[in-house]
Amino acid sequence: QVQLVESGGGLVQPGGSLRLSCAASGSIFTIRAPGWYRQAPGKQRELVATFTNGGYTRYADSVKGRFTISRDNAKNTVYLQMNSLEPEDTAVYYCNADILQAPYNSRWSNYWGQGTQVTVSS
Repeated sequence: QVQLVESGGGLVQPGGSLRLSCAASGSIFTIRAPGWYRQAPGKQRELVATFTNGGYTRYADSVKGRFTISRDNAKNTVYLQMNSLEPEDTAVYYCNADILQAPYNSRWSNYWGQGTQVTVSS
């Protein structure tokens, strides 16, 4: 059973910082294109930042220069460093990744975490 578990959300003042973590657990051979998405009340889920299949990073225009995605392959963990937070960043943040559980006789499956709330307010 593969799980993605996010942590690090919370309440922060405008201009503050938070670091989100997403740890993958279970039977995992390798992870492809891990990324972060968010969903604000009344809005659709949107991409925040992700690694591409080629290992590059891609960011939403609204977070470029403020957020940084990184990963620790040894820990099967992906991070999102969020700086200069704005009230518009308030949302539930979700981790997403494609995971291959075995090198043979297996197929890629897509997983979502349960989400972590980020609230930016004074």
